[in-house]
Amino acid sequence: MSVVGVLGTTMYLRDTGAGRPVLFLHGNPTSSHLWRHVIAGRRPGWRCLAPDLIGMGRSARPYLSYSFADHVAHLEELLLTLERPEGSAQDEKDEKDEKGGLDGLVVVGHDRGVALGLDLLRRRRRRDMGQVTAIAVMEGHIRPLPGWEAFDPGGRELFQRMRTPQVGEQMVLHDNFFLDTLLPAALQRALTEDELHEYRRHYPDPHSRRALLDWARQIPVAGVPAPTHAALEAAAVNATRSPVPKLLITAPGTPIVTPEVTDWCTRHLPNLTVTDVGEPAGHFLPEDRPKAVTDVLWQWLETLEPPGSAR
Repeated sequence: MSVVGVLGTTMYLRDTGAGRPVLFLHGNPTSSHLWRHVIAGRRPGWRCLAPDLIGMGRSARPYLSYSFADHVAHLEELLLTLERPEGSAQDEKDEKDEKGGLDGLVVVGHDRGVALGLDLLRRRRRRDMGQVTAIAVMEGHIRPLPGWEAFDPGGRELFQRMRTPQVGEQMVLHDNFFLDTLLPAALQRALTEDELHEYRRHYPDPHSRRALLDWARQIPVAGVPAPTHAALEAAAVNATRSPVPKLLITAPGTPIVTPEVTDWCTRHLPNLTVTDVGEPAGHFLPEDRPKAVTDVLWQWLETLEPPGSAR
């Protein structure tokens, strides 16, 4: 676990193991803590990289708009830092050499981490720039939403309110809606007090929650916000053309990846494996079904070809 300097600020990173790298991207309002069970199940020969996205978890809270572009820029600089041996102290360089670089990078995303992961798949297509060689996704929007009618019914009114000036500020910044209300309500199993505390403790005041509100306002619905819509649309189009292996992890009852979404993915995404964990789950799939997600993900990862043979 470490703190990495990124674009004049800092990001927190869980860096475990050595070998082929797997980048775990969380969503809103979680952190790298979401992946603790999956990382604990790591197989030999794999390196797990799980950052707290900028403005979230243990990462710093710089004064940003926390747009999709802001998250992309900070995540990309984090990856470039991990790839860059120059400028490191000798002991840090030796540790990087032991762990390996980012050759053969695999991305795993949940919630907003799906959009960021698909964007990485689009931008990192060449071997000479840290190519993404495979991607696994769960419970995140794979395409922009054409309108509010496409939003899951349970969250539609809530997210419309969060996007209303002053109303959203009161809900998220002052009432701490995401951590105190939405996170527990969107789960089928009850988190322990220690588990809830680990998520909540990084958001003690309104300033610390700014990224949570801005993320809620970045979901592209009916073309708004336009830059995020364009980015996710481009990433979705690329995903329909990319030959790299893809995994979609599903469960009965999840609100975002419905049977209709799964059907679209099956018809449009090449080299796709779809695995249903078999037990009902809410939105936070790695929390509701940690063992099933861990088993499914690592079994799939072990089937991937070595980096040198990836296209």
